[in-house]
Amino acid sequence: MDASNYRRVPLGVVAPYDTDDVAAALAVCRAHGVPVVPRGGGTSIAGQATGTGVVLDFTRHMRAITDLDPDVRTAVVQPGVVLDDLRAAAGAYGLTFGPDPSTHSRCTLGGMIGNNSCGSHSVAWGTTADNIYDLSVVRYGGGDVLRLGQGWYGDAPEGLRALVNGNLALLRTGFPELPRRISGYALDALLPENGVNLARAFCGSEGTLGVVSEATVRLVEAPRARALAVLGYAGESAAAEAAPALLPYSPLTVEGMAEDLVPEKERMLLPRGSAWLFVEMGGDTPAEALSRAEGLLKAAQALDGTVVTDAAGQRALWRIREDASGTATRMPDGSEAWPGWEDCAVPPARLGAYLRDFRSLLAEHGLRGTPYGHFGDGCIHVRIDFDLLSEAGVRRFRAFSEEQAELVVAHGGSLSGEHGDGQARAELLPKMYGNELVALFGRFKDVWDPAGGMNPGMLARPARLDENLRFAVLPKQPVDVTFAYPQDGGDFSAAVRRCVGVAKCRTEAAPGAGVMCPSFRATGDEQHSTRGRARLLHEMLAGEVVTDGWRSEEVRDALDLCLSCKGCRSDCPVGVDMATYKAEFLHHHYKGRVRPAAHYAMGWLPVWLRAAAPFARVLRPASRVRPLTALVKRLGGIAPERDLPTPAPSTFRSWWRARNSRNRERPSQSGATGATTVVLWPDTFTNHLSPDVGRAAVRVLEAAGLRVAMPPRQLCCGLTYVSTGQLDRARAVMRHTLDGMERAAGLPVVVLEPSCAAALKADLPELLPDDPRAATFASSVRTFAQVLEEYAPHWQPPRIDRQVAGQTHCHQHAVLGDAAERRLREKAGLTGALSGGCCGLAGNFGFERGHYDVSVACAEEQLLPSVRDATPGTELLADGFSCRTQLEQLAGHRARHLAEVLADGLADGPAEEPAEEPAEGDRKAE
Repeated sequence: MDASNYRRVPLGVVAPYDTDDVAAALAVCRAHGVPVVPRGGGTSIAGQATGTGVVLDFTRHMRAITDLDPDVRTAVVQPGVVLDDLRAAAGAYGLTFGPDPSTHSRCTLGGMIGNNSCGSHSVAWGTTADNIYDLSVVRYGGGDVLRLGQGWYGDAPEGLRALVNGNLALLRTGFPELPRRISGYALDALLPENGVNLARAFCGSEGTLGVVSEATVRLVEAPRARALAVLGYAGESAAAEAAPALLPYSPLTVEGMAEDLVPEKERMLLPRGSAWLFVEMGGDTPAEALSRAEGLLKAAQALDGTVVTDAAGQRALWRIREDASGTATRMPDGSEAWPGWEDCAVPPARLGAYLRDFRSLLAEHGLRGTPYGHFGDGCIHVRIDFDLLSEAGVRRFRAFSEEQAELVVAHGGSLSGEHGDGQARAELLPKMYGNELVALFGRFKDVWDPAGGMNPGMLARPARLDENLRFAVLPKQPVDVTFAYPQDGGDFSAAVRRCVGVAKCRTEAAPGAGVMCPSFRATGDEQHSTRGRARLLHEMLAGEVVTDGWRSEEVRDALDLCLSCKGCRSDCPVGVDMATYKAEFLHHHYKGRVRPAAHYAMGWLPVWLRAAAPFARVLRPASRVRPLTALVKRLGGIAPERDLPTPAPSTFRSWWRARNSRNRERPSQSGATGATTVVLWPDTFTNHLSPDVGRAAVRVLEAAGLRVAMPPRQLCCGLTYVSTGQLDRARAVMRHTLDGMERAAGLPVVVLEPSCAAALKADLPELLPDDPRAATFASSVRTFAQVLEEYAPHWQPPRIDRQVAGQTHCHQHAVLGDAAERRLREKAGLTGALSGGCCGLAGNFGFERGHYDVSVACAEEQLLPSVRDATPGTELLADGFSCRTQLEQLAGHRARHLAEVLADGLADGPAEEPAEEPAEGDRKAE
């Protein structure tokens, strides 16, 4: 699959190392009559990156920039080069590659050439074809490498010149003039008056003519400064009609979108209106860029507008636009929407009228869609809520597609304005070009590929648009599962269908504050990306390629390196939640079977720690006996490189009980009369492994005027059982928790460990959907900073005035958010940002045998470098026990919970001592 509605099962995948490998693969395939599909990042949305023969994957090895000449502004690239890597290399010289699809962090130059990709800056710098000097191409069967440039002196295949010269009149009259005409073959590029540009004619051929092994591309000077004007309008048609009038101001971009694609929490970033234009202006200086943007703002006659010049603010706004390719796959009510008519283009002056007619056509067919896109070029993206699961729905999909093609042509447009025709639209090309020109397309392909082995079924003699739909193989009835999947109607197939293939999880650069997908960045392997795992689950449900269902070893192995970090739950534009899917799979995979040792060791950690608590004084010195710990790790399936965490001499709950006993005569100590009572959750990690965090939190909460209570007995969130897929046990533990918390109903529950808070907030109600107490309890869960902000809003924390480094816990980022923590740090004078990503320990993951190298690689991405780069005196913060453990074991640094830092700053003296003093030997060890 790619990012389209289509699925075709290949015979195999080849990842060539060089051009000789490409030629050899093509020769073998020609000898055996096997089709070939060249593939980049696999984000094509029309089906052209799927195939039944051999797929050539260029993302593994052929990704070198072999030359970059800043003087002549060119670069020579292999087809697997990721666009952002080229832009970064060119950026060192103040240059860039102009076309920039929203998938710029993972799309490849080979894929961009195959689709003639454009992006938001095409109003300034054109399409990919406009930025190609020459191409090296290998044809089906191997043989010599053709060098395609401008003029017939290049290595044109035999018969091509005669084909063009014999059809000059048709070529001169058959192609509409508009900036975003991507449909069909660009045969008009071979006209004498157009310079006979062989490379340009090859661009957009979707892998049907040959395989690009190298390309020389044009670089452009990047503006030294940019300013982003965001203009608000009453509706999308008003924004569309305003866009052409902005083009004389020489903008870099004119992008448009409406409110139904903007998450509620992000609308505050936008000016007043129901639709917006994002117009970027460049300049040699920030002042010049600002002046040009402000001039455009005054002339735009928008309902409202703003100009953003700081880089962080611009990134936040562009992220809203770029994520639309994923968020558009869900309608406001949560129902599914699909590509298929993703990127038609019309002349910009016709865009407003076209959008009105398009909306009318949708209504006639009872369909919904949310248009957005490149308004300055007249190119519109839209996902439509087609029913592609039923026969009646597929018939309506076909009927709408035929009428939509006629509508686009009536407005003088192109069926594809950016992403190519693929299988989604190629069948309808006669409506745009007529039968005679489409027949010429077939002859053009035959000149290049007489054996018909290159990506058959695309462009020339295409497959029907309603064949090979990827949903046809899925179960017709819901699969019996344990989680509720409330956003997907309880249907596991619908949850898996969430992955539409836009591949944000394949981003290889550090994701800033984001998390997804640490295991892909560590391995570079598609099967260890969120998309790869979702697609394997799709095949598991289909039962054709993966035939053993929940017992599948292929799926198990792909999920093995999933850290259950939950990053995809928030960072994936469509909310794929692989941590939940993994837990579900493990539950079924091991049902009635012996589990890996680590599931018993780490999954039952709360039980073992409770059992070990009375013997903590013995266990601490025993943990330093290497033969003994080596045996324990071997029996427990724990990585030999890891140090075992040792229980604290005294638990947090024992300290609490002793404290209450000492203060029986002063029961109101934990808050003034009438103060709000908060329940402090004694999670397993805080209670047994880091009670200092709990004691510090009590001091701070009381200093803020809150009354602190604790559950009457030790309870558990069930996290370790969930992450190891022991869901029956998890549900039993969670029911016990709800029973134990009934007397505290209605009180806010402060959870210090982010992973436990996330489990109570998300996993508990999704595993116990029929228990009304579950949702109520989940709604009461707060983080440490959240409860202070909500219930002690006027309290001023102590001023620490120190730089910070460390990491925001991945579960906090994904489920809880860290805005309250950032505000609390700011009030305390703790300056600087915490890193994103995942620490790599991720609860049980980093402790399990076979995961150590990936765990370290994840930590080395952001966390460890941020700590190494910290200046002396920097406070290391990590609210998660896993993050603190990873830092201590890999870097030798002790990080602290925010509660500990604030408690140290309080003016009421040192923290209270534990209830039981450790022995002298233990004190020295500490």
